Amino acid sequence: MASTSCKAAQKALIVGAGTAGMSAAITLRGIGVEVDMIDINPQWGALGAGLTITGPTLRALHQLGVYADVARESYVGEGILVCNTAGEPLRQLATPMPADSPVESSGGIMRPTLHSILARHAKAAGASMRLGLTVNALEQDDAGVDVTFSDGSQGRYDMVLGSDGVFSRVRSLIFPDAPKAEYTGQSAWRLFLPRPAEVQRRTYFLGGPVKVGFTPVSDTDMYMFLLERTPKVFIEPENFHSELAKRLEGYGGILKDIRESLSEKDNGAINFRPLEAFILPAPWYSGRVLLIGDSAHPTTPQLASGAGMGIEDGLVLAEELANAESVTEAYVRFMERREPRCRLVTSSSMELGRLEQERAPVEAQTAVVERALLKLSEPI
Repeated sequence: MASTSCKAAQKALIVGAGTAGMSAAITLRGIGVEVDMIDINPQWGALGAGLTITGPTLRALHQLGVYADVARESYVGEGILVCNTAGEPLRQLATPMPADSPVESSGGIMRPTLHSILARHAKAAGASMRLGLTVNALEQDDAGVDVTFSDGSQGRYDMVLGSDGVFSRVRSLIFPDAPKAEYTGQSAWRLFLPRPAEVQRRTYFLGGPVKVGFTPVSDTDMYMFLLERTPKVFIEPENFHSELAKRLEGYGGILKDIRESLSEKDNGAINFRPLEAFILPAPWYSGRVLLIGDSAHPTTPQLASGAGMGIEDGLVLAEELANAESVTEAYVRFMERREPRCRLVTSSSMELGRLEQERAPVEAQTAVVERALLKLSEPI
């Protein structure tokens, strides 16, 4: 990205250096904004769960300037194969993108891989980084934001971005009465596995008591996900393999082979977490402080678009800042573009979760996916 002069802001603080935060850092540096990033985790990084990437997300990664790295270090392809519980193919869902799209329409990547790619590009763009740090206070006036950090240091910025996740510290400071994350009734399992030759693309197994799927993440590896309806529970990590095996009972084909092979040695490769979400009313900003990514619009994983929405936030924000006379003007335009699109993802994902929990017909579930992916393929 060529550097330009941004009239609206010269210096920004980004709180939370995950996918959304690093994407914003890259785009803001591209329009000439000085960027400080902080992250509360002193061992900054991402855990090993896989991440599904839709075509619109791949397009956003292309606009961000990192698609070549992603395509080289992950899996990109097209389509979703839908199978029954026996592992027999039912149909293939298209993953639509415009005919002139410069990217594939589907993909998968390990979270640490994506984190590493974005971190390289954010560093190369000139964003500064401090770890083990968050914000304790934000005081605003008409000209800027005075920030008190958790180590007692202070700084002044033209704008502050809260990209610190579902349990955002920044959100609690600017919107103390904001809704809290609530359990959706579903929990998610993920397991990192070798990729069999017959797994050519993203795959769903529908029609059973749980939703199961595969996402390739490289030529040799993939991850399996399983979504189940259950009360919010804690499961001891040493029991992950046996509990996951129970949930795969009755499934055939590759899933039967996986179930029979699970043992204690797989516990470290299994991730289990309850799915939590909330709806934050617009606007997602107060004064010069704006929430992006999961801080503003967290979503469940059914549409595989949470990370993509965070990346798009950074792209749109930089576009609006580059053309605005003030931070407020940029934020207003940002909300006009982002709120409807992000709401489509959250509402469609929640609808899918409801249909899955009701064990609705496969056709009803796939219709929601197709409708949402077609809409998301439109320009940002």
